Formats: sequence, C-alpha cells, structure tokens
Amino acid sequence: MANVEKLVVDKLNHHFGFTEILNDINFTLSKGEVLSIVGPSGGGKTTLLHLCAGLLDVEEGKIDNSFTTSSFAFQESRLLPWKNVIDNIALGLLANGVTHSHAIKLSQEVALKFGLEEDDFEKFPKDLSGGMKQRVSFARALVVKPSLLFLDEPFSALDIGLKKELQTHLLNEVKENNLTILFITHDLMEAIRLSDKILLLEADPGHIVKEFEFEVDIQSRDDAFVYNETAKILQDKTIIDTFELYGLELK
Repeated sequence: MANVEKLVVDKLNHHFGFTEILNDINFTLSKGEVLSIVGPSGGGKTTLLHLCAGLLDVEEGKIDNSFTTSSFAFQESRLLPWKNVIDNIALGLLANGVTHSHAIKLSQEVALKFGLEEDDFEKFPKDLSGGMKQRVSFARALVVKPSLLFLDEPFSALDIGLKKELQTHLLNEVKENNLTILFITHDLMEAIRLSDKILLLEADPGHIVKEFEFEVDIQSRDDAFVYNETAKILQDKTIIDTFELYGLELK
C-alpha cells in the first residue's frame, strides 16, 4: 500500500538570534486538505511557512514532508524582470527537465486558464499590472502540477473581483487534482472560504492557541456561509484576544 502524502510538524521551535519566533508548533497536513494559518502581524506565520517549505533550516523539532512535489506563491509576484510572461511561467517546468517546446506549450495553456490573453505572452513584468503579475505568479506555481502548494498571503493586494477569481481557480485545483494547500493570511473571511482547518497563531512567540474546523465542504460554501461563520468567529474570545479586537463584541 502506497504511503499517503502528508506534512507533519512536530515540536517545532525557531529563533532568530536570541529572539524566540516559534514555540512548540505541532500539526499534520494530509493529502487533499487545505490548512490556513491566521494570526496578527509579527506572529511568525511567514517563518513557519518558510520552514515547512524548506526555505529555512529547522533548528529544533522536526518537519517531515512526504509530498512528492511542491511549489510556492508569494505575496509579491517575484517575477524575473528580464523574462516575459511565458518564460516566467515556464521556469519550474524547465528546471524539472521538461523540453523547452513542451514547457512553452504548457505555460501558454495555463496562462489562458488564469485569464491572461495571447497579447500578454510577450510582455515583461514592467508592462503588467499588479493583478496580472499575480496571475502569472499563480500560473507559474500551478503549471508544475504540485502535490503541495504553499501560499504566503497571495491575495492581500488584489481587488475583490480578482481575489475571488483566483480563489475559485484554487478550489478547482483542489477538487480536480486533489491539491493540498498550506497558506497564511490575515483575512479570517478568506481563511473560512478556503480552508478545511484554520490554525490560530498567537504572537511573542508564535504558538498555536486554537483550531477551527468546518462541517461544510469547501466546495459547497457560498457567500452566506462565509459571512455567517466570519461573524461567529469574530465573537470567539481567543480570536478577540489574539487580534486585540476589544470593543467589537456583539451585544
């Protein structure tokens, strides 16, 4: 029987110099799940994501990642300025040994899927709007067909329409390709819309203080569900204390 892909974080601690950033982080992310990490700024969310993605070395504790492939989409698009749209999207494919002609073909297909036009293919990052850059960033991350996708607040600078469009693309990938996602966000509504489970990270140092799970499948969550659950979660005492939302409780 084949091993099920999963990411296991066990007793993870992390320091920058003498400053403790993360303390005793424990969770498991299994194949096909979407897990979000929410919490205030400076709580160690990005550090945790970078550790899970292998972008930082683990100092204390253990991270076991049995996913066969992974990719990363950042808050900033991080496109190479000297390469055009298609060449930026094709970077991961070429690095994985895909032939140039096939990489270009696959990159063009995913670019169209993410709402880019053929006229955009030869444009360079300086010629793109912020929203178009983020489309390219998502296309680059997903064209390699990762088993696990890491997301570092990729929707934070997008307008409402584009944010919802890209979120729909992600949900389709989860449904069609059993994609697993670990992402961080400040936006509770976004986390509720997209996540099977939410981990709440409190700061100084970052540690998990609560988990939230939802019975309704993410593919079935409409706006009414998201708004209602957001209203409920904003009245949770741990959420109020962690985000310092004092004075916002409903009477």
